[in-house]
Amino acid sequence: MIAVPLAAALVITQMPQPASAVDEINTKKLRDAVTVSGILGHERVLQRIATQNGGTRASGTPGFAASAAYVTSVLKKAGYKVTEQKFTFPFYRELAPAQLNQVSPTPTTYETVTYDYSASGNVTGRVVAALNNVLPPTPTPSSTAGCAATDFAPASTTAPEVALIQRGGCDFAVKAANAAAAGYDAAIIFNEGQPGRTDLFTGTLGGPGAIPVVGLSFADGSALAQQVAAGTVTIHVQTSTEVNAAATTSNIIADTRDGDPNKVLVVGAHLDSVVDGPGINDNGSGTAQNLEIAVQLAKLKIKPRQKVRFAFWGAEEAGLLGSEHYVANLSDTELTTIYANLNFDMVASPNYVRFVYDGDGSDTGASGPYGSDQIEGLFNKYFADQGLATDPTAFDGRSDYGPFILAGIPAGGLFSGAEGEKTPEQAAVYGGTAGAPYDSCYHQACDDINNLNPQALSELSDAAAHAVLTLAKTKTGFYPDGSLRAAARSAAASKQLPYKGDHAVR
Repeated sequence: MIAVPLAAALVITQMPQPASAVDEINTKKLRDAVTVSGILGHERVLQRIATQNGGTRASGTPGFAASAAYVTSVLKKAGYKVTEQKFTFPFYRELAPAQLNQVSPTPTTYETVTYDYSASGNVTGRVVAALNNVLPPTPTPSSTAGCAATDFAPASTTAPEVALIQRGGCDFAVKAANAAAAGYDAAIIFNEGQPGRTDLFTGTLGGPGAIPVVGLSFADGSALAQQVAAGTVTIHVQTSTEVNAAATTSNIIADTRDGDPNKVLVVGAHLDSVVDGPGINDNGSGTAQNLEIAVQLAKLKIKPRQKVRFAFWGAEEAGLLGSEHYVANLSDTELTTIYANLNFDMVASPNYVRFVYDGDGSDTGASGPYGSDQIEGLFNKYFADQGLATDPTAFDGRSDYGPFILAGIPAGGLFSGAEGEKTPEQAAVYGGTAGAPYDSCYHQACDDINNLNPQALSELSDAAAHAVLTLAKTKTGFYPDGSLRAAARSAAASKQLPYKGDHAVR
């Protein structure tokens, strides 16, 4: 999940969305069997694993390997066919906070952040602005600064220089790579300047970068650009990072023994934490919930009509890399057998809201593939039947549904909130504290076993169990002819989401 604020315009859904076209299934036995106590049992094990492994369960660390071993053991004991899908990925961690200081003409210390996958470096040099920064900014995003090699004057070959680049138009990785190719020793990317694009935020390069890359708010970046236009500005940039371009991690995949292998429901949650904490809400909560649903589904001897595939993804916090690897390595035939993806990422936030992914795009403007609206309706109808309100949340690429919807697979799921702040309207409906984050320990060491809301876990796990069993047992499906089987690879694969897991990509 991501470290920039969610969109503030979240509309509380008091009335249910149109009901899903899938069959009504009695899910009470499974919901009763999936208890908060059972989920918390798994959470305690995940906490112990983190405690024994330096406080983290991040992919590429022993804590993740132990988490994967635990999940595998539980699933095998429950009777599932379990496979481990190993893959390599670029491991990244920040070793020390970035430093950005103007040396002359006006000594200034800036608030800054290191971009994910930035190289380490200690550079003091002249600041050179990209040739096409748009200042003042236009009312709507228009900058393409740094997106082409010709956007940079060639850097000095004899003295260090730092590129100053405005956000917009292309991925941060492209801007940084073009700056490095032009000979710059470091890069500063500042926000573009429109409403919602002014604050300091953390972006990602998506893979190992060649030079140090740090961020600035629009106010600081534009002021620095004005200074550069007036004369020589010298700045100091320092980053300290660790990057391993070929670290190893895995996805844990567990299939039910029963069910039509040509109609597969993928129920996913990311297993990894961030490096900086144990990740017991993000995403121990989704992991433990899905694990307990799998256990109880087997204990009740429920035979699904569709095959259910429980997937525990690696390297989500590195940019959805586990789910991306899984989808990318499906054959065309395998891809057509997956009819839906359910995603559960953070379902026990202390100051929670019942967020449902906005499958039809009616509230957030970004819809999922056809059928995602049906999944949204399934969740909203369930909550409405319990007398519980919901809020929509966008399909913006913050979690592991991303690779599925880009491949044209219907998706949906639940989310209880991350670093965004609860609105007064939400507090009036859900309780909790207006103006406070949904999870004040998001991506921190305090995201531990005490950072869970049992009420949120109870409500959302019941809805998750209901959706899993309904989609596993339904005879009718999303499409006009009542079918469930997915279509071939969709044109939606050409789209790009604004986020790729934890941070913005552009």
